[in-house]
Amino acid sequence: MRLLILLAVLMLLPVPQPVVLAQEGSEPLYKNPRQPVDVRVADLLSRMTLAEKAVQLQCLWGEKNALLDEQGQFAKKKAESVIPHGIGHIARPSDNWQRGVAGVDANRSPRRTVELVNAVQRYHLEQTRLGIPVMMHEEGLHGFQARGATHFPQAIALASTWDVDLVEQVYQVVGREIRAWGSRQALTPVVDVARDPRWGRIEETYGEDPHLVSEMGLASVRGFQGRWDPRSGQPLPPGHVIATLKHMTGHGQPQGGTNIGPAQISRRVLREVFFPPFERAVKEGGAWSVMASYNEIDGVPSHVNRWLLTDVLRGEWGFEGYVVADYYAVAQLLERHRVVESLPQAGAQALLAGVDVELPDRQAFPPLPELVQAGELSESQIDVAVARVLRAKLLAGLFEDPYADADLAEELTANAEARQLAERAAEKAAILLRNEGALLPLDLEKLDRIAVIGPNADEAILGGYSDVPAHMVPLLDGIRARVAGEAEVVFAPGVRITKQRNWFGDVVELWDVEDNRRMIAEAVESARRSDVAIVAVGGNEQTSREAWAEQHLGDRTSLQLVGEQGELVRAVVATGTPTVVVLIHGRPLAVTWIAENVPAIVEAWYPGQEGGAALARVLFGDVNPGGKLPVTIPRSVGHLPAFYNYKPTARRGYLFDTIEPLWPFGFGLSYTTFEISAPQLDRSTIGVSERAAVSVQVTNTGARAGDEVVQLYIRDRISSVTRPVLELKGFRRITLEPGESRRVSFEVGPAQLRFYDRSMRRVVEPGEFEIRVGSSSVKHQAVTLRVN
Repeated sequence: MRLLILLAVLMLLPVPQPVVLAQEGSEPLYKNPRQPVDVRVADLLSRMTLAEKAVQLQCLWGEKNALLDEQGQFAKKKAESVIPHGIGHIARPSDNWQRGVAGVDANRSPRRTVELVNAVQRYHLEQTRLGIPVMMHEEGLHGFQARGATHFPQAIALASTWDVDLVEQVYQVVGREIRAWGSRQALTPVVDVARDPRWGRIEETYGEDPHLVSEMGLASVRGFQGRWDPRSGQPLPPGHVIATLKHMTGHGQPQGGTNIGPAQISRRVLREVFFPPFERAVKEGGAWSVMASYNEIDGVPSHVNRWLLTDVLRGEWGFEGYVVADYYAVAQLLERHRVVESLPQAGAQALLAGVDVELPDRQAFPPLPELVQAGELSESQIDVAVARVLRAKLLAGLFEDPYADADLAEELTANAEARQLAERAAEKAAILLRNEGALLPLDLEKLDRIAVIGPNADEAILGGYSDVPAHMVPLLDGIRARVAGEAEVVFAPGVRITKQRNWFGDVVELWDVEDNRRMIAEAVESARRSDVAIVAVGGNEQTSREAWAEQHLGDRTSLQLVGEQGELVRAVVATGTPTVVVLIHGRPLAVTWIAENVPAIVEAWYPGQEGGAALARVLFGDVNPGGKLPVTIPRSVGHLPAFYNYKPTARRGYLFDTIEPLWPFGFGLSYTTFEISAPQLDRSTIGVSERAAVSVQVTNTGARAGDEVVQLYIRDRISSVTRPVLELKGFRRITLEPGESRRVSFEVGPAQLRFYDRSMRRVVEPGEFEIRVGSSSVKHQAVTLRVN
């Protein structure tokens, strides 16, 4: 029977390899690193009981406290009771063990985390029957979400860099910190295409465009995993972790902009807008884990959508890794979606759809063995998921090298290299939205007194999925350090936004209005007595965030500034003091009055732990801002949807208002000027399977060195189905000295021209295509390419 199981599993695994049977009494094949991974998986699976298999598909998070003693140390006897067969996965070993227990840290240091991880792994390898190690995961959205780890700019800010090399470097650092602390999986990147700025999670994304999100997602996967090809059978390189693509799919355009809302998206739009980032990360990046999304598509929740998780992901794209559930999402099939009658049924349906692991705690998957015994599920169906998990653990090197090094973790965490990279990322993410009269960069020789004002000036606001880094530089501190000895800096908060900034806190209370108006009066006096006013407004971790429960909301019906921030800006501008607004926030804001009345505006998003230092360098000209918008900034909620790649009939117009956004996708100014020539094709006509090259000459026509992001857009003039008016298909960020020119080229071929026709075939149709190159989605020049 075991031999039959062995052969059956091998047939399910990719690229079956010959089995070398072990001699009686010799070391089991699965413990021999010289054996092929598939052979080791099959051998181990053939030795496992049903109970041992089932726990490989389960995880501990809140329940992990049951493994610890009163001092917060791992307790073997407790483990023997709570997890007698071990456990497959543990969530976030760095956080919240023994919360509230006297003398025990709620968040562990690198050393304490490593000690705990090693104790857990030692128990599993030495005390459980088969010695299967645990896969541990951490969050790494824009930095390792652990106390003292490096916190980079938020994901939407990283997308604003339009710099894939930089993004890959950022996630290399995030991955190495997670790995050094003992985990081998990151629940990142978020590659949802975000098309509704009301959604509180838009800050976690790389924006509204499938190509930009694909490029950034691919860069982040390569940062986490290295240039690792898991299909080669070689182990995950040292210092790297398995990336997890989130959330499969349609999560970024929920109904009403509310988190987990139904995604009323056709299969055509899924394939053309929401699938590409996942597909490229799987096919080109070798991403080895995917997380299913909370939402439903056409009535089918993603966690029971076999077409999505098996037919498309595995069948069409060839994904060979493992699928994890979003936190508590399997139970939500019963509790929210109401598509099952019980938790066991939820677990069975999720498993059969393609979910391999339930996260973060044991709810619906523990009853799986009982379903097998009752004949409602076959053991072979469980074997498929278990084989994927075991394969991932073997490829991650956990069987041979499961332990972490506390000294290395302390050495690597938030070191000087990481801090420098965080500051450089914040510099590159900054977007200059307006600069009337060349107010920026500020000239210190003309400034004696600088007023720094605003609720986001004196605090380093990091955004969601953050902890407390070891080092933080608010904007106020960055400015004071930059102008020390050259100008006086005065600070006035002007207003406060919320009474707390706790991302985890359920209750969100706005600051008292009368107190804010008193502070506005004080800020006005500071501005009136100063040579320039720098006003930092926007949002914080409570005004835009993941809404994970009815008592923990984070989506909004308005895109206006929260509270009295708008009053503050108007009052400061009314003093006549030259004013700069720095926007620090996580979602696009419809700041129409500011866009029309404030001479200088810098979009910073959440700029990370070193953001204040980086922004000071931008404001005073040490750095020339070169970031570009990864989303469209609309004028109001009434203008939604506002994404740039709309269909030809989607923007007829409105009574009494314009259809134009405040700022378009891809937009960003500079302290210098650039000239981009008309594009030239090396071939004006190609076949449907051929390629052409399009190039432009880019010249820095100003007096400062600076960065320009050259953007390639395409429009199909006539097609069998409607196509967007414009689609981003390439970009490149370049740095030019004053007077310097450079030729930038892009390839145009099937990958850029294809789409899904009326029969849902992916084709390149003959005809004429407008090939447009420029500096944003509204500033570009065109040349015609004929496809025969």
